[in-house]
Amino acid sequence: MESRPLRYFVAVAEELNFARAAERLGISAPPLSRAIRNLEAELGVTLFERTTHSVALTPAGTVLLAEARTALDALHAAGRRAQRAAEPKLVLAVKADGDGGLLESILARYAAEPEAEPVTIRLSGWRDQPSLLRRGEADAALIYEPFDRTGLDAEPVTVESRLAALPAGHPLTAHDRVALADLGLPRTEHDAQGCLARQLDAIVDRYAIQDLAQLLKLVELGDIVTLLPESVCARYPRPGVEYREVPDAPPATLSIAWPQQSRSRATAALVRTATSVGGAHG
Repeated sequence: MESRPLRYFVAVAEELNFARAAERLGISAPPLSRAIRNLEAELGVTLFERTTHSVALTPAGTVLLAEARTALDALHAAGRRAQRAAEPKLVLAVKADGDGGLLESILARYAAEPEAEPVTIRLSGWRDQPSLLRRGEADAALIYEPFDRTGLDAEPVTVESRLAALPAGHPLTAHDRVALADLGLPRTEHDAQGCLARQLDAIVDRYAIQDLAQLLKLVELGDIVTLLPESVCARYPRPGVEYREVPDAPPATLSIAWPQQSRSRATAALVRTATSVGGAHG
């Protein structure tokens, strides 16, 4: 199966409109419709339910959409890695405030490794690192758990406490320690990290937050309370924000992730370095 029919299929599946998909692809609608019919004939399944007013994915189409995205990402990633192989360097994706305070130590120790390559830091947005790895735009990433591990391997680097970020003058700042229940934050025994991550993601989506400064401004204004890794709190003091211990909060785990198909000795050396540095600081 060629990649072009899959790209056409994904465009239609995401738009659920042949005209919009054709415009997105830069082609006209008739050849797009023919390409989809040919793909259905090749696979022997119906991918879309079509009426005069709507287009919907069939169960077979829903399965193919997930697989097609993965396949196209893999093709794109292979091309990116081949292009970058001509000029050896290692791209490390990091959120600006998401390195546990370890990035400089990791890079300094890595530079002394025999298999080290020059490192380019790719600053990423909120939870962008996994997609950068899958698309071949980064070789490794420092990222807090949990995250989408599809197609990725990972090793923990360091584990640290989470602190509550509260607006100055909040009633809870009268205490040295607070509980999740006091903060109105969820706590589940089986998926505590995931539960808190979803709560933070909901805040990020609701307020269209781009960076930590915006998040802390919302705390300062009294719009939200949230939890942050201790290393972040130590590096970002603000007059209008106070931090408190939360003994029943799950710890924050910083990991280093890389594509499962990676065979790069330089990447392997970076992973070893990161876990060694993190262990020494733990």
